[in-house]
Amino acid sequence: MPTIVDFNTIPELFYELSLKTKGRNKTAYAFKPGSNEPYQEIKWEKFTKDVYALAAYMMDAGLGKGDRFAILSENRYEWAVVDFAGQIVGGVNVALYATLPPEQVEYIINDSGSKLFFVSTGIQLKKAVQIKGNIKSVKHLIAFDTPPNKKLLEDGGALLFDDVIETGRQKYPSLADKIQETLKSVTENDLSTLIYTSGTTGNPKGVMLSNGNLISNVKAAHKVITIGEEDRTLSFLPLCHAFERVAGYYAMLAGGAEIYYAESVDTVSKNLTEARPTVVVSVPRLFEKMYNIVLKNVQAGSSLKQGLFNWGIGVGKKSITSKSPLVKLQKKIADKLIFDKLKDRTGGRVRLFVSGGAALPSEIGLFFQAAGLRITEGYGLTETSPVMNVNPVGAERYGTVGHVLPGVTVGIQRVSDGKLIAQLSGDDYPSSLSSDEGEILCKGPNVMQGYYNKKKETEEVIDADGWFHTGDIGRFVDGYLQITDRLKHMIVNAGGKNIYPGPIEDTIKTILYVDQAVVVGEGQQFMSAIIVPDFEALRGYLKANNISAGKDEEIMEMDEVKKLFDRELKTINKKLASHEKVRQFRLIQEPFSVENGILTPTMKVKRKVLEKQYADLIASIYTDDQA
Repeated sequence: MPTIVDFNTIPELFYELSLKTKGRNKTAYAFKPGSNEPYQEIKWEKFTKDVYALAAYMMDAGLGKGDRFAILSENRYEWAVVDFAGQIVGGVNVALYATLPPEQVEYIINDSGSKLFFVSTGIQLKKAVQIKGNIKSVKHLIAFDTPPNKKLLEDGGALLFDDVIETGRQKYPSLADKIQETLKSVTENDLSTLIYTSGTTGNPKGVMLSNGNLISNVKAAHKVITIGEEDRTLSFLPLCHAFERVAGYYAMLAGGAEIYYAESVDTVSKNLTEARPTVVVSVPRLFEKMYNIVLKNVQAGSSLKQGLFNWGIGVGKKSITSKSPLVKLQKKIADKLIFDKLKDRTGGRVRLFVSGGAALPSEIGLFFQAAGLRITEGYGLTETSPVMNVNPVGAERYGTVGHVLPGVTVGIQRVSDGKLIAQLSGDDYPSSLSSDEGEILCKGPNVMQGYYNKKKETEEVIDADGWFHTGDIGRFVDGYLQITDRLKHMIVNAGGKNIYPGPIEDTIKTILYVDQAVVVGEGQQFMSAIIVPDFEALRGYLKANNISAGKDEEIMEMDEVKKLFDRELKTINKKLASHEKVRQFRLIQEPFSVENGILTPTMKVKRKVLEKQYADLIASIYTDDQA
């Protein structure tokens, strides 16, 4: 379904939507002023005025074309105002995860050279104040909320968002023409955003996405997924993540949909029933939680209830392809007895879930489809703006990431000799192409301009022929892309966050009592570590504390030793982002070595081998979701 307006840049998207919605009293966003209060809607007229007012302030403050402005905030209305205001005056959005520690915030602000810095709550303002002396490029610090400790505003020389908006309103009349002139001068090649992703060296890299990169993805998404003015979405994935930015924000607005903000990630279940969305963009973790809740309720029920549930699932799966009147009748009965309760938990109006950021277990996809709640899964990276593939609605094949997006070309390169063995464009369908596996490559208008100020790193992932190397291994199966492995050692957690374990492991190995460590957590809620202790150092610790020590295997089981490692990891966690924190660990006695197959001759860890050898131990960490 086409977008409701035509546009080629993010500023044009805002401008055309502001004209399209003028005088229609149409809702743009909605938020909850308090946990027990109903959603409060914000109309397009207010949003338009706020954006132009802030744009005037930003322009008067010296933000010009190509200048960066940073946002450290959770998803909320002010985030959208800052984003569009900054971009219509030619600025570049540098959005940061609200969970980042001060040290990482400082690095990103300095690397990007951001001139304006917007923060949300008192917690985020405190971070900004802490690093203020080290971020010389920032000229103005603006806080969305008045902090409980008002001295923070003074300490940071910070301004309040509402005051800035009011100042902008007064300046707007004299700057209106210049703002419009700048808005229309932004081109597809101009940078729209820097999205920082974790780097293998510990420092994140700024992915440069142009207006053309993002808009190509938004328009392509509208060719495969229907989003209209009657739709509403609940926004809870971080807007600094490319997936939410495009799929849950720009694409929704471009279709005329309303955006309701969740209070937090923890309140999504409650907010679903309050906001009653029709389209929900999520990561697999939400569906896994819902699935597990249903199964626990069934298992706690009588044998009759369990039998009825299994019958309903069987009928639901049959109904996906069957046209039998009997099956249709049975499905209606199953809906009333079983599945309508699940639908009520989503607000009762969801017609489509969009999943990305991590692999969706096929059994969960089939379960939701059987229940009449479709999940269409996508795949991509920040560097590809982000979507490369999407499962076609109505022809989903769970266990794959679907068809190539229109305008995008995906290639498969054999790892052994670097030969391109298959390629498929989103414009080539219908296609039944199947191939051997290899590294997944991407070419198209969605591929990033490069890593900010990192020419070498850019050349390492974009080759001379323009192919972006994803680092993932996969193959085509009847035109559907199937991911089979990871060439790189990046971990994708249950929330869709990309985590490079190397820097975390290096930090853990600085602990006196650690000999070797490997971080695990693929598809899980939190990171954990498999640790080989330095037993000599441990014995020294125990002796110093007048604690007798036995054999190595006995030392590992001592409560005092476990508490020691717990304290040490908590100290390290203070320097890590929330999704990087190592929340659980297991100690093992046998060191990683070439002899036991875990190390290569060059002393690199074979992660797949380790995870296989210690599969039961790793599984025990996550059995009860205990972190």
